[in-house]
Amino acid sequence: MSDPQVDTTGAAAKPREDRAQYGVCAALAGLGVLLLVDAASIRHVTSSNDPLGPRPVPIVLGVLLLITAVAYAIDVWRGGVGQAEGGEDVDLGSRADWKTVGLLIVVFGASALLIQPLGWVITGSLLFWGCAYALGNEHHVRGLAFGIALALTTFYGFAIGLGVNLPAGILKGIL
Repeated sequence: MSDPQVDTTGAAAKPREDRAQYGVCAALAGLGVLLLVDAASIRHVTSSNDPLGPRPVPIVLGVLLLITAVAYAIDVWRGGVGQAEGGEDVDLGSRADWKTVGLLIVVFGASALLIQPLGWVITGSLLFWGCAYALGNEHHVRGLAFGIALALTTFYGFAIGLGVNLPAGILKGIL
């Protein structure tokens, strides 16, 4: 909560109400209601492995979103306003770096197109390396090595830890 503003007479003025924040409250509440309605349409299926079924998670999240929306609306009603972004070490007056944004779009687009034919390990390695390059990494070999390590770790983490098989692509039978 910010300090109240002081007017020219020296008396504390009421903080300015930020009505746009009520829109955020409404969006949170709407999302909470949507989750609760959607959770109500899920059939109650239980098994010996999962006695609760899939319904509790969206119900809990929907209730938490509604509680957050109400608490946030009360805070806004009481005059709570967020502080302006300081920008940390970013110059807020500078223009966007469209070259970096464009490179990231190309890297993500290429990854989406290449994941089936090349597989996750190769595509993921190129994705991680390409993002590091676009964001200014000057150590290309080390970036590629980290990309390969991350791709292999996520590939086996998904396969062994979660039981989800990512596409192997041209490395099928090798991995």
